Amino acid sequence: MTTFLSQNVERLQAPEIDYGAVAPLLIVLGAACLSVLLEAFLPKAQRWAAQVVLVLLTLAAAGAGLVLYASADSTPDQGKLTFSGTLAVDRPVIFLWGTLLLLGLGAVLLIADRSVEPGGAFVADASILPGQGSQVHPGPGATAVQTRAQASRFGMQTEVFPLTLFALGGMMVFVAANDLLTMFIALEVLSLPLYLMCGLARRRRLLSQEAAVKYFLLGAFASAFFLYGVALLYGFAGSVKLSDIANATTATDRSDTLLYAGFGLLVVGLLFKASVGPFHAWTPDVYQGSPTPVTAFMAACTKVAAFGGILRVLYGAFERSSWEWNGVLWGVAVVSMVIGAVLGLTQTDVKRMIAYSSVAHAGFLLVGAISLNDQGLSGTMFYLMAYGFTTIAAFGIVSLVRNGDGEATHLSQWAGLAKRSPVVAGVFTFLLLALAGLPLTSGFVGKFVVFAAAVEADMVPLVLIALVASAVAAFFYLRVIVLMYFSEPAPDGPTVSVPGAFTTVAITLGAAVTLVLGVFPSFALDWAGAGAFIF
Repeated sequence: MTTFLSQNVERLQAPEIDYGAVAPLLIVLGAACLSVLLEAFLPKAQRWAAQVVLVLLTLAAAGAGLVLYASADSTPDQGKLTFSGTLAVDRPVIFLWGTLLLLGLGAVLLIADRSVEPGGAFVADASILPGQGSQVHPGPGATAVQTRAQASRFGMQTEVFPLTLFALGGMMVFVAANDLLTMFIALEVLSLPLYLMCGLARRRRLLSQEAAVKYFLLGAFASAFFLYGVALLYGFAGSVKLSDIANATTATDRSDTLLYAGFGLLVVGLLFKASVGPFHAWTPDVYQGSPTPVTAFMAACTKVAAFGGILRVLYGAFERSSWEWNGVLWGVAVVSMVIGAVLGLTQTDVKRMIAYSSVAHAGFLLVGAISLNDQGLSGTMFYLMAYGFTTIAAFGIVSLVRNGDGEATHLSQWAGLAKRSPVVAGVFTFLLLALAGLPLTSGFVGKFVVFAAAVEADMVPLVLIALVASAVAAFFYLRVIVLMYFSEPAPDGPTVSVPGAFTTVAITLGAAVTLVLGVFPSFALDWAGAGAFIF
């Protein structure tokens, strides 16, 4: 009896936790819970300031904790397993966490801004819609200052801040998950807040709510695919740990049907979250309908989290069986690049155009991910950082071009924009050239290192297809540039709002990093290639 009790006491012992390694994650999730309490108990007038201060301090504290851990002499290069091996904090995870925190800062600044439009993008009262004759409208003789004052009186829907922190925390867990069950839980933690955030716009709110419903329904299907794949892989390997699945793929007496079916279903869920074609159907509608700051957050941070998870799964569980599935993902990458490049040419809305651009970039990223070599790992992570900052700044610019109904996203309304605001047009031109992959931008370096890794892995045909797709995609970026500089602005065309401090910082940060990574990429590349995944 004593022996039986002692054995069970040993089983019930709490898992060992390296608090230094997971401090950034705990800070973000703890602050998310505190943010909910602020939302519940603070008076409405005090919530915005308190939430903004809390979120900015959280990101700063999490970043400081990450820097301290990464620079500590006692930190082994190979990383650490914690929470009973369910989380792995290694060099790639440190890079991805740092990228997520920096991109999260840019997105939060866009979310918090209330100067670009009265009350911000998340106005608490739906009746502020133009033309609906609400009590918010101050009357025909009112000044713009009075309009802003009355709109600000209703304030923002500040619940967007705890939702952002929970989504960011879920992303951090997702890229560090060392087993598929933890990864699924993290997938839901990052996805559910995003579904809600997509529907929080109060201008063009029906479009926003439609985007949220589409994202939720398609996301639910993708989660079901992911979970069913986990179940089949558990049946194949007898475990959900990535290392155990990798060991099981070398055995000869196991069912290949379970392996291939489980891998296929699992990858469908991951590719959906990464906006990889042909699993991209949600992307254009959700990008267009969501509040632009939320679109920026999804386009940058979700892409980093999704591909971080894809890299960990491919390198950790399926690298030894790559010859069996590599051809399938070749085809997926080609389809994604073709869909993004070709359908992007037909778009007349700026946000939808950037959405299809993200589908094409997802194909380029997948080329690096399936290279399965050290250069492919570091190149893909560098590409994620470069693309994220460029996208944050691009959506910040989109939020500035406005007409009486809100944001002017139709391409015809951007005609002659350089004559109205040369600075905004110049910055947007630079960002579009970065997305196209021209030299002296981070986009060029990102594509170069990813394609070089693919060539090293003997995937030259795939690289040639990627180069052609990249050239085709460059056309719709150049079309916008020509429209801004070589067309006459309409007399009743949109105006360019003066950005507030938060939006200015976000755009400046994104554009500056895009330039620095294009001219001096060695530091980021060395950081991205500092180590490998542990399992």
